[in-house]
Amino acid sequence: MLGLLCSIQATASDEQLEASAMLRAADSYRLGSDQARVVTEVNEYQQQTLLNQRRYHVYISGKNSLVMFKSAAELGQKMLMLDQQYWLIMPRSSRPIRITPMQKLLGQASIGDIATLTWHRDYDITAISATELMIDGKPYACQQLTLNAKADSNSYQRITLWISQQDNFPLQAAFYLTSGKLAKMAQFTAGELNGERRVVTMRLHDKLQPQKMTEVHYLDVSQQALPASYFNPAFLTRTTLEQL
Repeated sequence: MLGLLCSIQATASDEQLEASAMLRAADSYRLGSDQARVVTEVNEYQQQTLLNQRRYHVYISGKNSLVMFKSAAELGQKMLMLDQQYWLIMPRSSRPIRITPMQKLLGQASIGDIATLTWHRDYDITAISATELMIDGKPYACQQLTLNAKADSNSYQRITLWISQQDNFPLQAAFYLTSGKLAKMAQFTAGELNGERRVVTMRLHDKLQPQKMTEVHYLDVSQQALPASYFNPAFLTRTTLEQL
């Protein structure tokens, strides 16, 4: 009896390790490094008509993110995510403003969608099952993972993620709020960046406003480390960082 119990526990442990490796691989298609710069363009559509377009440079350093606003309407603004705490730094302001990860950047894209790029670090895998996902009439064999947030401050408290069994590419995600309500559905499109297969587009569909859709385009992903001082809200209020 004891031997059977140990065997069951070992199998469960092996499945968890396999799922964790799968989730890390899915994350690597979006980021690829713990020290990186991600150039993003966010397009907001209503009934397939482009309403707005914005560009951001996102700098990742482990669990921290620095977002530089690059479009004319927002130029000079900076957003810092530091260990699940978020600040907005406005030009000519001496004080950083505390904000939440669910505050919108543009359309259905929130600050958390842009700045928080890792699943394996911020979520626990609570369930995994094999399934089939239909995308544009084509079936994909997938592993469906249920992810629960490790911290209450995470953008979403639960994520259902569909990962291709063939190569661990993330295909689709459902994002849920603390209330349990489905907030958004996301689909991920593969392409080539710097000679590597990556996620090049994330399409966000708001479940409460189905006529609206937001596309987050990843235009460039490169390894780039910033000094630790750049992830300090007090430093950011004193520095323009126009070169980033």
